[in-house]
Amino acid sequence: MHKDDLRQLLRDAAAERLAILQRHEAAARVVSHYDFNNTYQYVISREETHLTWLQNALAEFGEALPGPAGTVTTPVAPKAGKTPDASVYRDILSEDARGLVAFVDKWRPRLDAMTHARHRTMLKVILGESLEHARLVQQAAEGFEDVLGKRTAGGAR
Repeated sequence: MHKDDLRQLLRDAAAERLAILQRHEAAARVVSHYDFNNTYQYVISREETHLTWLQNALAEFGEALPGPAGTVTTPVAPKAGKTPDASVYRDILSEDARGLVAFVDKWRPRLDAMTHARHRTMLKVILGESLEHARLVQQAAEGFEDVLGKRTAGGAR
């Protein structure tokens, strides 16, 4: 893979990763269920790390982090009451899980052409963690509230 091809690949991956992060930030603003929002906060934190890695890789080429790919949609959720119904957020969470899987499905085949071992490994880690994030978000979509672990004994939900 030529230097220009690698630069473009990293730029495209970063733009898509940024769009996914911005979507998750928008979702976290409307998903008020405590446990599901915490899941988003965990995922967002890792995604910010992924973008830092991509930004550092692009800096090797004298490139800045690009803007997000496409238009970031803001999900809409009904106003939650004092005890939010977890199912209210099912569609938002499911859409985000599908988006993460689609990102992995799109990018995994492109790694075979990469000859730069460090950047290829970085992208493999990003894709692997993206699948893990998809699993976490899908579990939340299915109503599982202990995605990040169980509360201590006696702790109210």
